[in-house]
Amino acid sequence: MARKAVTLQSNQAMILEKLAIINYKNIPEATLQLSPKMNVFVGHNGVGKTNVLDAVYFLSFCRSASTPMDSLVIRHEQDFFVLEGDYSDDVHIYCGMKRGTKKHFKRNKKEYRRLSEHIGLIPVVLVSPSDTLLIEGGSEERRRLMDVVISQMDRSYIEALNRYNKALQQRNTMLKMEDQEPDPELMALWEEQMAHEGEIIYHKRDAFVRELVPIFQEYYRIISGEREAVSLSYTSHCQRGPLLDVIQRDRLKDRAVGYSLHGVHRDDLEILMGGHQMKREGSQGQLKTFVIALKLAQFEFLKRSGNKTTPLLLLDDIFDKLDAQRVEQIVQLVSGDSFGQIFITDTNRDHLDQILSRGTVDYKLYHVENGEISEHDV
Repeated sequence: MARKAVTLQSNQAMILEKLAIINYKNIPEATLQLSPKMNVFVGHNGVGKTNVLDAVYFLSFCRSASTPMDSLVIRHEQDFFVLEGDYSDDVHIYCGMKRGTKKHFKRNKKEYRRLSEHIGLIPVVLVSPSDTLLIEGGSEERRRLMDVVISQMDRSYIEALNRYNKALQQRNTMLKMEDQEPDPELMALWEEQMAHEGEIIYHKRDAFVRELVPIFQEYYRIISGEREAVSLSYTSHCQRGPLLDVIQRDRLKDRAVGYSLHGVHRDDLEILMGGHQMKREGSQGQLKTFVIALKLAQFEFLKRSGNKTTPLLLLDDIFDKLDAQRVEQIVQLVSGDSFGQIFITDTNRDHLDQILSRGTVDYKLYHVENGEISEHDV
């Protein structure tokens, strides 16, 4: 089948030229001089391949993709971890933390006052096995997807989301009061803030989904070989009318259950294949194709938005449960000129070697075993 390219704009690419790791998860120490295009990490399951990608992710998001507490990324029986990245345009990022203290995050030796100032400088898209939760999991997974992407190109979105969550938390605390009735004026104050910030969040999410859907559907068509039709739609209580009215309408019911039933914290994405719920109808290969197409669409959205920087693309064990044709379509897509620097993990070097050898893409191959990383000839 002739492969139609998804059109991407020409952007500057942020390249991670050198990555240094000390005591991060199971990696004792590693210093990697990286390819500007493709970096492939091979090895058995559980040896530390994913931890390399997670270190790259941490340097962009100031946190791990898989571990909520920073202290949990410190290697067992060690007292600290350090991550350093040398990027193009003379950008140096440092993160270090000792047990029992807060982490330090620096750009070119200057520490950030707020970590949110760093988000979006080095955009990243991560595709991992846990992404099937976007389809099979609860609505919070799909909201997190929207939050992670939009926050990388719009700092005002993070600020609105933080204010909304604070107001929501305060309202929920009042709803749970058992010994007295909540102060109606104070309750109204938090509801007004929820509605104001919620409307901002809704419009940004709605614009994001509208732009994302056609790109996503084109990627899915390419990867699947036009085998299935898929759709994605955004649902929100904001679509029922002014959000303040929607929130206040069921205040008595909210009081009875002890939490807020309406607001953008209940938003969702409806995922369909052939008009039916994807999680009920899709095979494992179709679910994985859906997720990869969605993440590649996010990549393009970030590339054309924000600071017009091509994101780093992290592909963690994505080839499992995909047929050979879909694997080859994905590798051909991401190795093209439209994508920037890519990090791939896989347990099978053979089929990657076979696919990559057909093109002229520059790549480096690393073998990972028990946290030790060594570069192999290609």
